[in-house]
Amino acid sequence: MKTPDQVRHEFKQRGITITEWSRRNGYDRNKVYRVLCGIEKGNFGKCYEIAWKLGLKPAPNDIARADA
Repeated sequence: MKTPDQVRHEFKQRGITITEWSRRNGYDRNKVYRVLCGIEKGNFGKCYEIAWKLGLKPAPNDIARADA
């Protein structure tokens, strides 16, 4: 898993903005910012999906395997 700071650093290295990433992936920019800032924990729904795609949370299949 990555930290929000690592995600921001990767974006900076690749030369893309959070807004651009949000648009490319079909997410509301404000939701992505809220996930990266920790306002939204990303435990459920779209926020979880965003956190997962950013590498902040494990893939859904990984969670199911850990519970088994």
